[in-house]
Amino acid sequence: MSIDLGGEIPVVEGSGRLAPVREEGVLAPSPGDGGASRARRRSVSPSFVAGLVMVGLVAVVGVVAVFWTPYDVGVGAAGTGGRLEGPSAQFWAGTDRLGRDLLSQLMGGATVAMTVAIASVVIAGLLGITIGVVAAATTRWADVALLNVIDLMIAFPTLLLAMLIVTVRGASLTSAIVAIGISGAAVIARVTRVNAARVLREDYVTAATASGTGWWGTILRHVLPNVAPTLLVQLMLLAGGAILAEASLSYLGLGSPTALSWGRLLSAAQKSVAVQPLGAILPGLLIAWTVLGLNLLGDGIRERTDPSLRGDR
Repeated sequence: MSIDLGGEIPVVEGSGRLAPVREEGVLAPSPGDGGASRARRRSVSPSFVAGLVMVGLVAVVGVVAVFWTPYDVGVGAAGTGGRLEGPSAQFWAGTDRLGRDLLSQLMGGATVAMTVAIASVVIAGLLGITIGVVAAATTRWADVALLNVIDLMIAFPTLLLAMLIVTVRGASLTSAIVAIGISGAAVIARVTRVNAARVLREDYVTAATASGTGWWGTILRHVLPNVAPTLLVQLMLLAGGAILAEASLSYLGLGSPTALSWGRLLSAAQKSVAVQPLGAILPGLLIAWTVLGLNLLGDGIRERTDPSLRGDR
């Protein structure tokens, strides 16, 4: 006697379990589809987008200010309006105590901030990465000596080192950039050394060295690509710290006397804050905005590159 099952006969899998019956025209969902969809939704970090927008706006304003500002506010420029005027159709942010347009000065401050951030990061990156890689790949006694120097530099306050260099070289934007870059190089060197030493112990690096890859080839092909994500996060944080350090130096009177630094604008506006509060509020807000944007950008990069943060939370 034959029995009609009235449908498709389940097939026994290799594991001994019955495979689920798939009806005609109906596709069974893949177990990995949900995870892939969630991964795609998380591919764009909100911190990264917010930081990119915030820093991008300041960068655009800084570039525009190189070629154009509403009014001339350079060294020796005469005031074009009344002293300590409030916002108006002619002066959107008001004027300072010399009658100069505050908005034009704030735009120039964006140029100074971006210049300090980029130049300081370049100096710190070149010095720090070089020292860190050499410390990781050299002999033990040289490694210990370099680590002691790095630790000594890290223990020395950034602002104090900057004040020392500015005092020796004179108050200028270049002095501030050099001081901040040298101070930041110690942190970059420490991070580079730790991560480079870990990569150099990997089996694939040992295999590459055994196959004849030279020292420079190992560093360029294996070490730097693997430490780059971590270094990029540190460099973003350093850029924010550089802007804050330069503003602090200018606020204390140790910055460039001619550069339109937000710190100098903030210091000059203190005496007249009761009459024209925007002169003190706007530079402070812009410093906080830019530093926060760089920190968010660094967090976003870390979220996109750190494997422990890309999975389900």
